[in-house]
Amino acid sequence: RDFTFNPKEGIDNPALVMTDDPVKNGDKHVVPRLCHLKRSEGQSFGFHLCKYSQAFEITDLDPWSPAEHSGLKDGDRVLEVNEEYVVNMDFNRVARKIQSCGLHLFLLVLKREEYEWAVSIGVDLKFLAEATKGDHWSRPRLCHIQKHPKHGLGMTVVSVDGIYFAVTIFIDGPAEKAGIFNGDRLIWINGLMVSTLRYSAVIKTLKKRGDSVTVLVIDSDSESCYIRRKMPIMPVVAQSCSLPHSAKTMNLVKGSDGYGFLLRQEKLACTQQKVHVLREVDMGSPAEGAGMEDGDLLLAVNGEPIESMEHEDIVRKIRQSGDKVSLTAISIPGRDFYRELGISPLLFHEDCSHRCINNWEEAPLRKQDRKEADSGFHSGYVPELPETVRIQVGPQCFTEVRQSAV
Repeated sequence: RDFTFNPKEGIDNPALVMTDDPVKNGDKHVVPRLCHLKRSEGQSFGFHLCKYSQAFEITDLDPWSPAEHSGLKDGDRVLEVNEEYVVNMDFNRVARKIQSCGLHLFLLVLKREEYEWAVSIGVDLKFLAEATKGDHWSRPRLCHIQKHPKHGLGMTVVSVDGIYFAVTIFIDGPAEKAGIFNGDRLIWINGLMVSTLRYSAVIKTLKKRGDSVTVLVIDSDSESCYIRRKMPIMPVVAQSCSLPHSAKTMNLVKGSDGYGFLLRQEKLACTQQKVHVLREVDMGSPAEGAGMEDGDLLLAVNGEPIESMEHEDIVRKIRQSGDKVSLTAISIPGRDFYRELGISPLLFHEDCSHRCINNWEEAPLRKQDRKEADSGFHSGYVPELPETVRIQVGPQCFTEVRQSAV
């Protein structure tokens, strides 16, 4: 089968396999494979994840699933998730990274036998993973630029031989302050791949975006690494710089009158999609003290994404947490911002469960509650990765569906 390749968009092929050979096992080269999983809205990636000692293993691939199409195999051991080394990470943290990545997931894996052989002779797995990228690799950057009244974005964009768009910045200008460097390649503007646009359309898009714009950029050396690896450059593998909105995690300790807020499942009149909204925050309540505001949209409970769950299941999960619960939410303008970009607001959010434990100085859930609170991860498994649903929201669209006092 033949595949076409666009260096900015990647290729629609099953397995993006590296050609470097950093380690040899007899006559065989031990080379990590980079698999790109691409799913549709409402579709799961189609695999289970389990942990044996320090190894994350892929199991139970669904037939015809994005996982199978990507080239993943049962028994593959995961080294990286979206370009981040995960071998020594906590299981739940890795699972959350997969759950919050949206429609695209990149896994760097080794075959089980290759992994076990590498470990047996003391191979540095992190070095093995980094060797697939090259010496001059760094992540792309997702940068939000606030326009200056007089100087605009503080950068110029030029088309180089009709192949790519290069950025020149002004010293101390808005672009430089947002994390952009001279010579960066412009990849993406507010969710639009510039490789699909003419130069005139790129300039028009930058000028018409009101008082700010969000762009994805990468340095030329790193872009060459991605092109060599035949890997698309996307926000899911980027580091964030100066984004104006972020999800917040609130650690609540129940008071005599509960937590002091209502959880409403509301339906968007314009799309009929359901969202879970935090309402009627009581003055002086634990919810208000933790920073909850009326209208915040609930994204996760105890670190687990809940956007695709039903109202009753979320309420049950909160109540089963006992006297303490961790809620992750975002404002309506923030949800609108990430919806326009086409990414989950949890993508760049710090791991919730780690922050909960650190802030409370003790485990937030009793042992018997933890199993239910981490539903979907029993016995170290992720039976099915929940969908990350992109929801269109706007204050004028809400109609109430149901509510529960919490």
